[in-house]
Amino acid sequence: MNFEQPSNSLEWMVFLAKKYSSMFIEGTWLTLYIAVIGTIFGFILGYVVGIVEDIKINPGDGILRKLFVRLVKAVFTIYVEIFRDTPMIVQAMIIYYGIKMLGVEVTPVFAGILVTVLNTGAYMAETVRAGICSIELGQREGAWAMGMSPFKTMLYVVLPQAFKNIIPEMANTFLTNLKMTSVLNVIAVQELFMAAKTVGGNYYKYFESYLVIAVIYFVLCFVFNKIFNLIEKKMQGKTDYALAVEYMDNE
Repeated sequence: MNFEQPSNSLEWMVFLAKKYSSMFIEGTWLTLYIAVIGTIFGFILGYVVGIVEDIKINPGDGILRKLFVRLVKAVFTIYVEIFRDTPMIVQAMIIYYGIKMLGVEVTPVFAGILVTVLNTGAYMAETVRAGICSIELGQREGAWAMGMSPFKTMLYVVLPQAFKNIIPEMANTFLTNLKMTSVLNVIAVQELFMAAKTVGGNYYKYFESYLVIAVIYFVLCFVFNKIFNLIEKKMQGKTDYALAVEYMDNE
C-alpha cells in the first residue's frame, strides 16, 4: 500500500512520532523508571557512604572499632573512586556481563538500575559528606551538651540541614541520570535512545528520529527542573521574615 512520504525533516519527525508513538512512549516510561528508581536508591546509598566517611576515629575507641571503621571507610573509598573515574557505559557492560559470568541471570533493566544506583551513590557520597561538613560544629556540640547521642545528633540535627543544602545537587544528579540512561542501550535496555535507534533504522531516518527524542528529553528535563526549583524554594521558606526587635522598636 503506497503512501505519500514526507518531503522534509520536520514532516518526517511528525510522521515517525505519530507512527511509532507507542514505542517512544514505552521508551520514555522506561527511561523515567530507571532514572527515578536508580536515583532514589542511589541517594540512599550516597547518604550511607557520606555518613560513614564523616565518622571520626577517637583515640579512646577500641581496637576492633578502629579497625572496622577504617576497613569500611577503605572499601567505600575504593568504591567511590572506581565509579567516579570510569564511564557509566563501561560500568554497564562490566556489571551486566560480569553478573552473567557468575551464572546469575539478570534482565537488562535490572542491570541498568543497578549501575545507575551505584553510579549515583558514588557521586552523592561526596555531596553528602560536603553537606554534613557545611553544618557548624557548634550545633553538634550543643546537641551533645543537651545529652543527645552522636547518632541522634546526626539524625535530627545534622542530616535535615545537610539535606536542605544538597537539594540542588540532588536535582542535577537526577537530571543527569535521566539523560545518561541513553548509554544503557549497549546492554539492550529498550529505553528512549534505543527506541529512536530502532525507529530510525526502519526508514533510515536516524537524524529525524533522534530529533524526536531530543525534544522529549528537553521537555522532561525542563519540566523536572522547574519542579525541583519549586521544591527548593519551598524548603528554603520565606525570605521576608521580620525580626521581633523591629516590632518592639515600633511599639
